Amino acid sequence: MSEIFGIPTQALFGQLLIGLINGSFYALLSLGLAVIFGMLNIINFTHGAQYMMGAFCAYFLLNKLGLGYWWALLLAPVIVGATGIVIERLMLARLYQLDHLYGLLLTFGLALVIQGLFRNEFGSSGLPYNIPKALEGGRNLGFMFLPNYRAWVVVASLVVCLATWFVIEKTRLGAYLRAATENPALVQAFGINVPRMITLTYGFGVGLAALAGVMAAPIYQVNPLMGADLIIVVFAVVVIGGMGSIMGSIVTGFALGVIEGLTKVFYPEASNTVIFIIMAIVLLVRPQGLFGQR
Repeated sequence: MSEIFGIPTQALFGQLLIGLINGSFYALLSLGLAVIFGMLNIINFTHGAQYMMGAFCAYFLLNKLGLGYWWALLLAPVIVGATGIVIERLMLARLYQLDHLYGLLLTFGLALVIQGLFRNEFGSSGLPYNIPKALEGGRNLGFMFLPNYRAWVVVASLVVCLATWFVIEKTRLGAYLRAATENPALVQAFGINVPRMITLTYGFGVGLAALAGVMAAPIYQVNPLMGADLIIVVFAVVVIGGMGSIMGSIVTGFALGVIEGLTKVFYPEASNTVIFIIMAIVLLVRPQGLFGQR
């Protein structure tokens, strides 16, 4: 068996694949957080619970309505995004003129309530969600075995992230969104409904979290607490990339997933803390994040 730096090749590339998969979810979730923060200036602690809701929505669609994975990819982000719109209209809209701390506390409390309700109903053990038949199996690349579903997750996440970046940074709609964050009164004067834009933007960010939840369901199972630990890591990713930076969230999410995977190979003891160590260093050297602005 061939080795690289004394590590078996199959083990090294296996951890690299796991790192890319984790990085895919980090990127999607941090992208949703960046979109919400950039538009609403709210740190959305409910994001992890909404990621979990996306996975449960896929589970319900399959077991209650008989709709499989591909329908869940389309419907779950819309359904969970709609719940996000309700939350924004009924609760968050009342806090925009107040300090950011109030929005953070509200979303943190909502996350605890949502997770508690799902845990009381379904318990803490995971519920199985099968890989779609079209993506079962894998390919032997010689140096490693590549499961089809995991390859799909990495590619799909990258496509969604880049498409979101393109819309926000390169289209007229994105220009309106960015202008509304800087001067909402001026944008409103041009006849654009800024409150509606803000509401739909929040719903879109929540939809990204739900999409990540659907893709995670066949890998991690459906669990009421699946977003509780992940959201802490994702917030670290957002801080490292730069709060509100779209490209920063994408690049940092994938990169930190790979770094975390490689750390499990070369120094397993630090694998659970390496992202937070990097965050501390970045905050000391560049407080606005790698891609953020002062």
